Amino acid sequence: MGRVFLALALLILLGGCGAPAPAPAPPPPPEPEEVPAPPPSPEPEPYAITDPTEEREGHVPWTGVVEHLFFHPVIAYPELAFDGDSQESGLDDYMLTAGEYEKILRSVCEKGYILVDINSVWREEEGEDGPRMVRNTLYLPEGKKPLVLSFDDVNYYPYMLENGFTHKLIIGEDLKIASRGLDPAGNEVVSRDLDAVPILDKFVEEHPDFSPFGAKGCLSLTGYEGILGYRTQTTTTGWDDVKEAARQKEREAVRPVIEELKRTGWTFGSHTWGHIRLGDGNMTRIQADTERWLDEVGSLVGETKILFYPHGERPDGNDWTLTGPAFQYLQGQGFRVFCSVGVESFSFIKKDICAVICDRLHPDGTTLRRHRDQYLQFYDAKDIIDLDARPEREVLWPEE
Repeated sequence: MGRVFLALALLILLGGCGAPAPAPAPPPPPEPEEVPAPPPSPEPEPYAITDPTEEREGHVPWTGVVEHLFFHPVIAYPELAFDGDSQESGLDDYMLTAGEYEKILRSVCEKGYILVDINSVWREEEGEDGPRMVRNTLYLPEGKKPLVLSFDDVNYYPYMLENGFTHKLIIGEDLKIASRGLDPAGNEVVSRDLDAVPILDKFVEEHPDFSPFGAKGCLSLTGYEGILGYRTQTTTTGWDDVKEAARQKEREAVRPVIEELKRTGWTFGSHTWGHIRLGDGNMTRIQADTERWLDEVGSLVGETKILFYPHGERPDGNDWTLTGPAFQYLQGQGFRVFCSVGVESFSFIKKDICAVICDRLHPDGTTLRRHRDQYLQFYDAKDIIDLDARPEREVLWPEE
């Protein structure tokens, strides 16, 4: 009997020690959070440049005068430029304010002018007696007139930085050319409304019919204080590895600005490296200066056929009836279009050498005050000049 109870006890004990219940399955791992993709990098807006010498439907040939206006850098802050110091008189004579410049753009646009690239006006062609320059026929929208713009000394010299000008050209956050500078309170300002280059860019965006071929203007550069606000120049004294490293850094910084300017219709010309006088025929100085411009500036902006005379002074004192050694040398360095300053948009294809000489008109304080009649085909100085911002000086307008 005891064995029976023992067996029953074992059965009960074994029944209570069956296989353990399976452990509950672990919860599934949490779904990984979706990381938003980074926004695409901004791309510059496309920009089209076309050739005005190609025939197009609705365009008509133009063989008349191609007008040419040139500007110096514009004054962003007149209160700093016209503050009674030693620079005031010269700035009043040779510069425009940003507001005056923009009003001139608006006026020439309203009067039917459209922008063309100076490089489109003439071409080099092989003739019986060797290469010669030839005037191109431009095909323009009916009723429109061609206009070349050029801009001297787009270098941002140190004296300008203290007198109400912007400090340099940059590529802004929107990937468009802008200026950087300081306002009268010393605050940094990045703007497209204070400098001649971005003002024109912005004007063309708002008035695309002003530049149907994509042309903007030709920037006339010296080299002795760098270019476009970047100190890319060398000096002849005290040069060392530290200064050269800084210069190379500036050269790399300006390259994207140059490329964006070229992409959006701007071209470049020489104003000589040292803004030298060409009239005295000093060949030693002219040759050294040209080599330096080609090395320090041409190596950045690329080849150019355009030379803008500093001070408007003609090589050898005369480029009209004389083709002297200075002119021959400069032509031999690749220059073909030689620009001075005058009272009309004059041009002349030379017969004894492959070159064109031309004059440009100069909207500035002097012509606004004294030569209103000469510019009425472009604008009325009475509507342009900002006498409230400028010094109290004489205005010589003939009585109507």
